[in-house]
Amino acid sequence: MKDFIYAYPTKVYFGAKAAAKALPAELEKAGKTVMLAYGGGSVKRSGVYDEICGYLKEAGKEVVDFSGIMPNPTYEKVQEGAVLAREKKVDFILAVGGGSVIDCCKIVAAQAMTDKDIWEMEFKDHVFPSEFLPMGAIVTASGTGAEMNNGAVITNQDTKQKAGVLGAYASFAVLDPAYTMSLPARQVISGAFDTLSHSMETYLGSPRDVTLSDEIGEAVMRNVIRNIKVLMLDMEDWEARSELMWASAMAENGILKIGKVTDFQAHQIEHQLGAYTDCNHGQGLAVIHPVLYRHMYKDSAKQFARMAEKVWEIPAEGKSEEELALAGIEALEGFIREIGLPSTFREMGITDKSVLKKVADTCNLTAGCCKKLSREEILEILEECW
Repeated sequence: MKDFIYAYPTKVYFGAKAAAKALPAELEKAGKTVMLAYGGGSVKRSGVYDEICGYLKEAGKEVVDFSGIMPNPTYEKVQEGAVLAREKKVDFILAVGGGSVIDCCKIVAAQAMTDKDIWEMEFKDHVFPSEFLPMGAIVTASGTGAEMNNGAVITNQDTKQKAGVLGAYASFAVLDPAYTMSLPARQVISGAFDTLSHSMETYLGSPRDVTLSDEIGEAVMRNVIRNIKVLMLDMEDWEARSELMWASAMAENGILKIGKVTDFQAHQIEHQLGAYTDCNHGQGLAVIHPVLYRHMYKDSAKQFARMAEKVWEIPAEGKSEEELALAGIEALEGFIREIGLPSTFREMGITDKSVLKKVADTCNLTAGCCKKLSREEILEILEECW
């Protein structure tokens, strides 16, 4: 295991009526004006918006609405939020939604505190923001774990980049499974697959010897697989929703990454696919993972074989290391079919094949990947996903 320093700034309120425990205490620390950020109309239809507004009014806060944050938040939307925060002299941002809303708010919190362009700061000057508007997060769609870190995935439509930008941490996060109950089943499952993807991409990083972080990761992956299967039988199962919500947090609060250089090559490919197609993130990952892993497994057969045995519970007896590794990839592929996620880009509704080369030419190549992929091989992978 590599050397590390671990500290964690986000206080988590988990469980039924968690907002009732969190907000009265946490809003005392906020200033007078609170930006209430959310996506479309689902927060209002579900009653969550009115509930949160009630807490804000009880605390004597002035509320500034910032709505319409899209599933793949754009840099233009970030700038809109930052302008609004400055104009209204916002003291605190409360993000209510899934990963997209929370990600957007992390960068709004940074951009509102500087006249410099955050994108240029981070990608051209390699300077990262150090001042932020304070923020909290109320999770209504789990899977991304966005409430648990300061990274945000933002799409810059001008440059055709969907990339990770560093912004603010939430000082607190509310995780109440009740807030996820109104989500469509497909959204719940694709979000949960994102959690599995985070865990796999951390696990398959380096070092390639087994660490405590990896063993915890194996437990998280087994938990996600088991509880997705429970939800496939009963989407109202409270316990399964609770487990998946906490698994999402565990996959992105840094615990699984301690002492690791992570892989995340599948994420980097999918992000650029999203930049060109605005596709669903979890579905894109479901298509990419098995194909990518078939291109990689021989370069880290030991890790893939262990994942097959410890996560997919495939007996090792009578199999070579490579055979066991491949059996694990086949189990992953079968699981994706079982839970109703797509296995090709065409199933996702992507019709323009010409974007594949653009994705291959522009996606990031990650340091922790067990195989150094060329642009040509990434294009080959994408064409196999087609």
